[in-house]
Amino acid sequence: MNTLIFRTIAPYLTSLMVLFSIFVLLRGHNEPGGGFIGGLIAASAFAIYGIACGVSPVRRAIYFHPLGIAGFGLVLATLSGMLSVFFHVPFMTGLWGYVPIFEENVPVSTVLFFDIGVYFVVVGAITSVALALEERSRD
Repeated sequence: MNTLIFRTIAPYLTSLMVLFSIFVLLRGHNEPGGGFIGGLIAASAFAIYGIACGVSPVRRAIYFHPLGIAGFGLVLATLSGMLSVFFHVPFMTGLWGYVPIFEENVPVSTVLFFDIGVYFVVVGAITSVALALEERSRD
């Protein structure tokens, strides 16, 4: 499936899917969604881009090695859970704080950082598998 139309539309479709995956990630606290499903959407976008344009353009687009992205996400998710231990509450208890941005206090939680960590783990792991399969099928 390497048609001209698919190769032309794939970068735009990938951009829209990654943007939508970030939307799903950020609305996952109060509505359906979150890090896992957002990560699956982003990994699907990179897989579509890889099928259309090849593996090397995808590797250039994501800049970091996919397993490095997954490792960073795992560390971020673990640290967000461990932070509750330092406040003498049970492990993985959500903690909230406020960050002043543009003269307004924006609530930030450890739950958000856990979701972002899960997002990176899923994106890194699934993209790594998809790129490995694509490289193997092109040989």
